Amino acid sequence: MQKFIQFLKEARAELGKVTWPTRKELSESTVLVIVSVMAMSVFIGVIDFVFNKLLQLFAQSI
Repeated sequence: MQKFIQFLKEARAELGKVTWPTRKELSESTVLVIVSVMAMSVFIGVIDFVFNKLLQLFAQSI
């Protein structure tokens, strides 16, 4: 039990050393991640649509 308590004390001390982002940095990063995910989703959706149409054309020609 003593080791666990020591671990918690050390973990708390380390968390005190962390440089946390400001609210502005956090919101900007969040927006960037959301926009990036949306862009990648659209890109993957377009690629999927194109491959689907190509496979349909290929299947019809057989």
